Amino acid sequence: QVQLVESGGGLVQPGGSLRLSCAPPVSFNSINVLGWYRQPPGKQRELVATITRDGVTNYLDSVKGRFTISREFAKNTVYLQMNSLKSEDTAVYYCYARVSDNDYWGQGTQVTVSS
Repeated sequence: QVQLVESGGGLVQPGGSLRLSCAPPVSFNSINVLGWYRQPPGKQRELVATITRDGVTNYLDSVKGRFTISREFAKNTVYLQMNSLKSEDTAVYYCYARVSDNDYWGQGTQVTVSS
């Protein structure tokens, strides 16, 4: 079992920035894919960004150029840097990890973009 815990959510004004963090309890070498998903109010969960073990990234079209997913090996932590936030980015954000053939999710952290 891999327990994921997100941190860094909160309330931010449009145009602002936030950085989400997630530190999986297993080595990055054991994880095939790390990523972030989100679920806006009243909508389905959607992929925001992923990074493979080899460092290949993938982004939701609407966040390209504004969000960046990265890893810090020394801290075994994955980040989602979110810049130029918009009201439509408001959602619960979930950390995700694929280990072997199993998918793991965090409990989620709320991001609210509002003036």
